Amino acid sequence: MKVLRSPRTLISWRRRLDRDGITVGMVPTMGALHAGHRALIRKARLACDALVVSLFVNPKQFGPREDFARYPRSFTHDATMCRQEGVDLLYAPSLEAMYPAGHQTSVTVREVSARWEGAVRPHHFGGVVTVVAKLLSAARPDIAFFGQKDFQQTVVIKRLVTDLNLDVTVRVCPTVREADGLALSSRNIYLSPGERRVAPRLYAALQAGRAAMHRGMTSGAEVTRAMKTILAREPLVTVDYLAVCDPMTLEPLRVVRRSAVLLGAIRLGNVRLIDNILVGR
Repeated sequence: MKVLRSPRTLISWRRRLDRDGITVGMVPTMGALHAGHRALIRKARLACDALVVSLFVNPKQFGPREDFARYPRSFTHDATMCRQEGVDLLYAPSLEAMYPAGHQTSVTVREVSARWEGAVRPHHFGGVVTVVAKLLSAARPDIAFFGQKDFQQTVVIKRLVTDLNLDVTVRVCPTVREADGLALSSRNIYLSPGERRVAPRLYAALQAGRAAMHRGMTSGAEVTRAMKTILAREPLVTVDYLAVCDPMTLEPLRVVRRSAVLLGAIRLGNVRLIDNILVGR
């Protein structure tokens, strides 16, 4: 497995593959890889001739009071997992390589970034789409793989790809969960034992919303109330939002006629968890 550290070397590596018609897959990550990342890597490995995994903790998607400094970093572990899974190239650029002195350009996706995560973390998606645009421009993958857990992020990135005419297919893969339903996340390691016991209640709340819809409930407000009821019983939980949305626009739905995405974000102590469920009627 090759390890590259700068956009220039990544661009050169990709150009050499153009001559041979090799399909390239990419799994962009911030490292601290877990079983959810492994599942993405395996899907990408099966779909493409050559596979790039990026490891970069992007400071521009963290707000001033968020956890950039303590975000888990585990290069040796991550490189070992990538090597085990047959990754061809590990792209682990430095901060200086990604944002050299004089860097001034940022990318904004406005409407689908405005609600939910965008409202709670106003700097977040500007940082996400800027770094993803840089990664996709340098690696030029045929397919980029993302996890459904960050559902709003996948909608934002699809909008980015469409609006900038980027020649890449965005493939969204199902959320990987613990046995009790908790969505895998690099931040789960920060949960105390008591918080960890409560954390799966977010998924339980989303399941309650789905069950209400399957019983025939069509009011977005009533479905949201069914979700809130589950979390109202948990004194450790602070709810950022629970919402019933259009899966394409992320606008809240007053009436659910076809499909919906149920979105949720909670705080347990200093740890913030997000999750979602797609529901078809």
